Amino acid sequence: MPSRDLHATVRTALRAPADATLVDSEFDALALRIFRHQFENNAPYRAYCERRGRTPSTVTHWTEVPPVPVAAFREVALVAGDPHDARVVFRTSGTTGGTERRGAHYLIDPSIYEASLLPTFTAYLLPDGARPDMLALIPPRRQMPDSSLAYMIDVVMRRLGGERSMYAVDAERGIDYDAAMAWLHEASQGERPVALLGTSFSFVHLLDTMAASTARVHLPAGSRLMDTGGYKGRSREVPADELRRLYTEYLGIEPAYCINEYGMTELCSQYYDATLHDAVRGDTGRPRRKKGPPWLRARVLDPDTLQPVPAGSVGILAHYDLANVDSVLAILTEDLGHEVEDGFVVLGRAQGATPRGCSIALDDLLSATRDR
Repeated sequence: MPSRDLHATVRTALRAPADATLVDSEFDALALRIFRHQFENNAPYRAYCERRGRTPSTVTHWTEVPPVPVAAFREVALVAGDPHDARVVFRTSGTTGGTERRGAHYLIDPSIYEASLLPTFTAYLLPDGARPDMLALIPPRRQMPDSSLAYMIDVVMRRLGGERSMYAVDAERGIDYDAAMAWLHEASQGERPVALLGTSFSFVHLLDTMAASTARVHLPAGSRLMDTGGYKGRSREVPADELRRLYTEYLGIEPAYCINEYGMTELCSQYYDATLHDAVRGDTGRPRRKKGPPWLRARVLDPDTLQPVPAGSVGILAHYDLANVDSVLAILTEDLGHEVEDGFVVLGRAQGATPRGCSIALDDLLSATRDR
């Protein structure tokens, strides 16, 4: 299948409602097409698959597609085509390997990324049809051009945000607390719900400042908040439940309307807590869990064997993203989680050494690319 035809097929799949389901046969058929395309056009990935004995002639189901460890994005250009043709390159923060070892995700067609993120954000942050003013606690994209989060929030604010949407963080100066508090106070005087977007620890810093000045606001009913990233910063760790309690205490946002986004530089699609989606539909008894669009699936694997664990058991998360057509379909994380009904729970990063299965997979990829 020519690349342009495959991209068109993926775009068609991304038109499905982001909170719908996709039957396994449909997901499987497109996943296998994408795998063949990436095997033929992504040389490092092809070498890795051959070393693992997985080729388009032997892989018969999407669960057999070999996932690539996220660490591999720091080592080789995993792109189904020429890296120079990429119109956007997202890079990881470099907190593990330093700035010289930042992972890179090459997007030849970034419109696929946008076609995935917009309906999913709408389904899980704006399921009531709201188009709120948005306050972003990250720097604007022009200051962080290789950040996937900055790209995502830029698209969301331009396409879905109200006219009073603004950024309150500068890449060099940090949070503009005066501007953020002025925006929050003005919003609290109105009746229109607003949305706050940022990393978990950008909110921690805002809340610390509010606590020091005994400031409180009570945002209008229906206001919502999206945080992303872990709850462990450079100075301390704030448990998720505690952070949601602080959001309610200092901002007046109900816990069900506090949504954690789970995304990765290496993925074109995202997962979200489903609590707001549930609340709008009157399904308030459901536990907090991560859900994504029908073109994104998660599996929980044994850290040593990379085989599926029994339902409900803890393992390493692997993600299969049909929107990742320009890179690799299957990503192996170092995040621990477990499956629950209609979703999964993220438990955090595996502590200590890299899980054995991830380490072996990375060694296979590096050895295969070196031997080419």
